[in-house]
Amino acid sequence: MRVEQLGSGTPELAVLAGVHGDEPCGVRAVERLLEDRPPVTRPVKLVVANERALERGVRYVDEDLNRAFPGDLDADSHEGRLAFDLTRELEGCLTFSMHSTQSHADPFAVVDDVTDVARTVCAQLPVTSLVETGDFVEGRPFTAVETIEVECGLQGSRKAAENADRLTRAFLTAVGALPGDTVGRTLPVFRLVDRIPKTRADSYEVFVENFERVDPGEPYAAADGARQVADEPFYPVLMSSYGYRDVFGYAAKKVDELSPTTG
Repeated sequence: MRVEQLGSGTPELAVLAGVHGDEPCGVRAVERLLEDRPPVTRPVKLVVANERALERGVRYVDEDLNRAFPGDLDADSHEGRLAFDLTRELEGCLTFSMHSTQSHADPFAVVDDVTDVARTVCAQLPVTSLVETGDFVEGRPFTAVETIEVECGLQGSRKAAENADRLTRAFLTAVGALPGDTVGRTLPVFRLVDRIPKTRADSYEVFVENFERVDPGEPYAAADGARQVADEPFYPVLMSSYGYRDVFGYAAKKVDELSPTTG
């Protein structure tokens, strides 16, 4: 774990990158901040988390760090111990955590609950949607520290790295650490309601677009050519053919819309 700081004093804000070693976009954003050293009006902690996985170019070494919080000092896994250290490093900080995905090119934000802070900050970010995970947060940083997650774009793409830099600076502006104005936007809010299981097969297909309504009777995916059809309406989130081992993604419902005046 690498920890740096912008500004002086005790930070109440943190930028977290490199939770997954195969998602380097957030690390690039942190490196840009360290190169530029912009003058901040609030101190900011910059954390690159899983350096061991980043060096190997793998998602994780022993277990998924994004499912290992709050961690354990005596854990058998590298990520279990790292989650313990990260929990203490990020304690007391509103944390902005950057990821990328194999399922959706446009940036979107993820929170466990749409708090007043989440409403205010996310309405000022250049994202297309806000996802509330609710009960689907076991082992994620949300359970240990106050966190706003962003999916910056497609994994390994230049665009995701560019988005990560833009999103990080928008976050720091929204929380008053960088000077400037943010652009308010109307933001649909989706709440996860179920996992979409994926049976073992040799090939998978997905027929729907993330965040676009799937109606009853509509086929949304297939395993070895066997189509799965919706029983009731839902909105797919993080839906992809090969992004996850046991699920295609998540089913969500649209629950709210943040207006530009929220931020």
